[in-house]
Amino acid sequence: MEIHHPELTAAALVALAALLCGVVMNRFRQPAIVGYILAGVVLGPSGLALVSNRDAVSTLAEFGVLMLLFVVGIELDIRRFVQGWKVAVFTTALQIAGSVGTALLLRQALGWSFGLSMVLGFAVAVSSTAVVIKMLESSGDLDKPVGRTIIGILIAQDMAVVPMMLFLGGLERKGIVPMDVAKVVFSVLFLVVLFWLLVRKKLRLPITERLAKSGELGPLAALAWCFGAAALSGLLDLSPAYGAFLAGVVIGNSSQRETILKNAEPVQAVLLMVFFLSIGLLLDFKFIWKNLGQVLTLLVMVTLFKTMLNITALRLLRQDWRSAFIAGVALAQIGEFSFLLAEVGKAGKLITSSETKLVVAVTVLSLVLSPFWLFTMRRLHRVAEAGTTTLRGLLSSVYGREANAVANALGKSRRLLPKPKQDPADA
Repeated sequence: MEIHHPELTAAALVALAALLCGVVMNRFRQPAIVGYILAGVVLGPSGLALVSNRDAVSTLAEFGVLMLLFVVGIELDIRRFVQGWKVAVFTTALQIAGSVGTALLLRQALGWSFGLSMVLGFAVAVSSTAVVIKMLESSGDLDKPVGRTIIGILIAQDMAVVPMMLFLGGLERKGIVPMDVAKVVFSVLFLVVLFWLLVRKKLRLPITERLAKSGELGPLAALAWCFGAAALSGLLDLSPAYGAFLAGVVIGNSSQRETILKNAEPVQAVLLMVFFLSIGLLLDFKFIWKNLGQVLTLLVMVTLFKTMLNITALRLLRQDWRSAFIAGVALAQIGEFSFLLAEVGKAGKLITSSETKLVVAVTVLSLVLSPFWLFTMRRLHRVAEAGTTTLRGLLSSVYGREANAVANALGKSRRLLPKPKQDPADA
């Protein structure tokens, strides 16, 4: 009896494509998650259409976001964050105000609806925690002062997503109810109290300590903390992501920090792959081609605007030029929570299906191009300090390594090809 398993075959192809694209990105010293997005594009409806049902992976993708925030909470050094909370909070507030204000100013000129202006403003204000952390790890800046500043801003942005969602929900109902305000105030106050307690004393979790030492139960203990806290937060009508982050903060300031982190990271890597793959599945090339001018114009505007806004905000907070420059460029992309904000806007009929595709297209392209934008601006900064004046010298300094790598790869492939036999008539 012949038995076919098309689901297993599709899963194997997805894993292989994600691995290959991740390897290619690592070869060019870029985050593997960019490769996962490209794999989703290749396998999705806009590519080979091997994976056409995004709903089949959406649940795992949501788990990936929860695991991401759980690990971010574990890795958060509360004492350092408390020391720099003013920079993180005020920078985030300026980012939101600047993004929403600019979107509203462009509303009349570009013919946007009020709902689209608000969704775009909120979406642009949020950067990608996953992409930025991976970029900081690859550049070695994660544990440096500039890295800690960036992580603090990212955490403040992630926490601001909950009030953004509540505000968009209020626009749908033509008004924000007092209960929504109470939820936001409660979540902020609870976080402040938790931070205050954890700064004073490190926790000891006996049951978790015993489970974490087991090779089989250790990963399950990490999942139980992450998804259990997320479920509890959801039952309280708060964001599940908020609960996952709080669980990570608690674990990160306990004696089991290193063990739980070691158990959680492999699971997080797989779930994040699924999440970014699902983002690639959302990309609609037909829509992009039909609206190419609008998509590219908005992408360039967003990238340049966010870079300048971030640098300006950090300089106003008296950060030195180098730190402000690196942080401003690193935070220039649109983040993964922008997809969630777009879905909330679509569900509340604040934006149309076509406008949702526009937000998704700009966000995906921004995520994919973010690492290239960072290393380009880094090298341009070094070139400016070196005093290069010619265009050829500029391009060589910025992209010389990549051009040499491609040339060497092409040279090797030519050497491996058999030489064509000479025709006697040509002799």
